[in-house]
Amino acid sequence: MTLWFVFALMTAGAVFAVLWPLGRSARPQTSGGSETTVYRDQLAEVGRDAAAGLIGAPEAAAARVEIGRRLLEAADAEDDHQPQASRLWLRRVVAVGALAGMPLLALVIYLPLGSPQLPDFPLAERVQSADASQSLENLVAQVESHLEKHPTDGRGWTVLAPVLAKLSRFDDAVRAYRNVIAYTGETAQLRADLGAAITGAANGIVTTDAKSEFERAVALDPKDPKARFFLGMAAEQDGRTADAVTIWKALLADAPADAQWRGAVQDALNQVGNGAPRPTEEAVAAASDMSEADRSAMIHKMVDRLSARLKQDGNDVEGWLRLARAYMVLKEPEKSRVVRDDARRALERNEAGLRQLNEGLKALGIDG
Repeated sequence: MTLWFVFALMTAGAVFAVLWPLGRSARPQTSGGSETTVYRDQLAEVGRDAAAGLIGAPEAAAARVEIGRRLLEAADAEDDHQPQASRLWLRRVVAVGALAGMPLLALVIYLPLGSPQLPDFPLAERVQSADASQSLENLVAQVESHLEKHPTDGRGWTVLAPVLAKLSRFDDAVRAYRNVIAYTGETAQLRADLGAAITGAANGIVTTDAKSEFERAVALDPKDPKARFFLGMAAEQDGRTADAVTIWKALLADAPADAQWRGAVQDALNQVGNGAPRPTEEAVAAASDMSEADRSAMIHKMVDRLSARLKQDGNDVEGWLRLARAYMVLKEPEKSRVVRDDARRALERNEAGLRQLNEGLKALGIDG
């Protein structure tokens, strides 16, 4: 509405600027002020001077001829200006028609092509509808450039954060989600997304900071599925398998039948059910009261159990990723690379599983 009001003011100003001079009629000339009256007065004066003997007859005759000539010219000029009023009226009609016709013509052209009711085109929609030939990285760079100039643009951070997470730029995604919360306010979904980004930055480990964000999300919305799922993962990584099972079963009980994430929760339950271990940094810390030799033996036994199970079931993508992560925790990167190669061979006929494996390996930093 503000834009249309500005357009209306601009149109009114243009109309006023054109009609104002046309609406002013020419100042009428009085009979005493016209050229013909002046010349007639001059002729009378020449006659009086000749009668009084002030000028001779020849000079008076010459003056009469010259003044008469000028009088005729002035009379002809006044006759030419007599129809001025009618021509002024015609110009006014043409001007009014043009001023009324141009906006109408613009409206007729605009309505089929434009849409005055079209809502704003936010940054999110511009990113989503961008030219397919333009890479996602270029679009992200454009948004980041915009946010450098407008760092408090909460809507811009809202657009950028999930894209950064999708690109596995987890550290940047964490910063972006924190800015979203700072400039737009917290919600359960934003807290859960921030926790997931922190977990991604830790290579899948639900750290203390991540767990804190998930707990905040559940405090805001006890039904938030993402936060509840990761809290179950945190319980499992802490060795509280029974708690993890309880959390995930409750999540499945509350899940809509068509929820896309039901499969992920069910897979997590199945992995816990078949005893698949998840050796993590937290598991190593839990065994800190053991001797170095006993602790190393316990961890390697867990890893060996997982490795033996994967030899029997090579389609367990999550199992391969857990095994590779375990060797990274144990600071044995060469064995992680062996796991990478073995997993790719086992999944070479499983296109979707291989794609998931490669994405997970990339997140762990052992892709290649």
